[in-house]
Amino acid sequence: MQGTSGLFPFVPEGEEAQGRMIRRHAALFQIVLMAADAMAALAVLVVAASFRFGPALEWTDALGESLPDPRLAVGAFIGAWIGLLWMRGLYRGRSHWTMQGELSEVIGAAVVLLMMTLSALFLFKLPDVSRLLLLFVFPLLIVAAFTLRVAMRLLLVQLRNHGRNVRYMLVLGANARAKAFANMVESHPELGLVVIGHLKAGPSDNGVYLTRPLLGSDEDLETILHSRIVDEVAICLPFAMEDLIEQAAHLCQQEGKVVRIPAAPVDRVLSLGRVENIDGVGVYSLANGPDRAVGLMAKRFIDLIGSAIVMLLTSPIMALLAILVRLDSRGPVLFHQERVGLHGRTFTLVKFRSMCLDAEDQLADLSDRNEIQGHAFKLESDPRVTRMGRFLRKASLDELPQLWNVLRGEMSLVGPRPPLPSEVARYDIWHRRRLSMKPGMTGLWQIGARRCPEFDRWVEKDLEYIDSWSLWLDLKIVLKTVPAMLTGR
Repeated sequence: MQGTSGLFPFVPEGEEAQGRMIRRHAALFQIVLMAADAMAALAVLVVAASFRFGPALEWTDALGESLPDPRLAVGAFIGAWIGLLWMRGLYRGRSHWTMQGELSEVIGAAVVLLMMTLSALFLFKLPDVSRLLLLFVFPLLIVAAFTLRVAMRLLLVQLRNHGRNVRYMLVLGANARAKAFANMVESHPELGLVVIGHLKAGPSDNGVYLTRPLLGSDEDLETILHSRIVDEVAICLPFAMEDLIEQAAHLCQQEGKVVRIPAAPVDRVLSLGRVENIDGVGVYSLANGPDRAVGLMAKRFIDLIGSAIVMLLTSPIMALLAILVRLDSRGPVLFHQERVGLHGRTFTLVKFRSMCLDAEDQLADLSDRNEIQGHAFKLESDPRVTRMGRFLRKASLDELPQLWNVLRGEMSLVGPRPPLPSEVARYDIWHRRRLSMKPGMTGLWQIGARRCPEFDRWVEKDLEYIDSWSLWLDLKIVLKTVPAMLTGR
C-alpha cells in the first residue's frame, strides 16, 4: 500500500469532485420522509386542537379568533419543524447509529421550535393562543417524529433478522479497543452489521483479547477484501500508526468500502467524512459511494414493485419467447451463470439462452477475437449465438428473466453490469469500486457506452453512476432504456 500525505483521507488522484459526491442521499425518499413528518405534524395539531377545543367546528373557530391567518400559521409551524429536523441531520441515512441519538435530536428540534413559537407569539402580540394547546402539541410532535424513525429501524431489524440487508464488517486491529468496538457494533442489531474477524497490525497487536477470528495481518487487507464479502472496514489502531491508517483507509476507499475510525481526533477530521456517535463513542465515518440506508431501502422497494409489475405484464411475452427458444435449438430455455454482485457476493444470474450448448467450451478458442480492450469479453458476430439468440440480444429480451434476480434482491433494475468471477479476479483496484453498488439490468454504460470497446470506459460510467446516484437518476436511465430497447440500440 502506498503512503499518502495528511491524516485520514485523501481525495483520489484526478477525482477532486468525488469528495462532494460522498454520501449523497436519495432526494426522492427524503421528500417522502419529510412529507410523512409534515402529515404527522398536521395530525398532531388537529388532535391537540380537538382535545383542547372540542369538535372540528369549535376548534377551527377558536384558531380563527386567536390567529389572523390560521392556515399561514400552521404552514409556517410545519415548515419550521421540517427545517429543524433537517438541520439536526434527521433526514440523513445513518447520521445517527442509535435510537437514543435520534430521540435526543428530535427533542432538541422540538425545544428550539417551542422557543421560536413563544418568541413569535410575543413579537406578533398574539396572547390569545392557548398555552395549553402548546402543552399538548410539543410532546405529541416528539412522539410522532420519533415513532416514524423507530418504525423504520424496526423494519430494518426484521429484514436483517431474516438475512436481508446484512452488512459485513472487517476490523483492522486485534487489541482490546478493537474487540470492544466490534462488541459494541454487534450489540446494536438495527445497524445490521456482522463482524467477520480481525487483522492484526504489528507485534503488539497479538490478538489475545479476541473472541472472533483472526484473519491475518494488515498486509493481508487487500487479499481479504478480494476474497471475502466486506461492506465496511473499522480501523481500530493507535493514532501513532498514522501512515498505516492512511494507507488502509485509502485502499478501502478505492475499493468502495465504508470506513469507520472510532475515537478519531476531531481536529484531524476532514470534511470528506463525518463524526457519528454510538454509545457515546465518536466514530469518524467515510463513505466512497452510496451509504444511504434510507434511500437504498426506497430503491429496493421500487425494485420489488417494478420487477413484479413488469414480470406480470411481460409474462405472455416471456412464455412465447421460452417456446421459441426451445424450438430453435437443442438445450434448456434458461441459461444460468455465476456472477459477482454487491461487495463480492456471488449469485446465479438467469437469462434466456441465446447460445449453443457448448458455448462455454468454445470461449477459449474465441478469446483472441475479443473486441473489448480490458477485463470483459464481447464479440459482435459471435458464432456461438443461435438464430433466436441474435433476435433476443438485439432487442435485449434475453435479459427479461433477470427480473427474478431483482425480486430475490441479488440485482436491481438499475446498476452496474454484473461481472463474471473470472473478470473480477483480473480487476485493477479502481475497477473494484463498481462492486460497491448492487448490479442492475440496465445502467449508464448500457445507454451511454455500450458500443465502446474499452472496458475502462464502461467502469468509468459505472463509477459516475455510483458517485451521482439518486432515485431520479434511476428513473432517467429507465426512461432512456425503453426506447433504446425498442429501436435495437
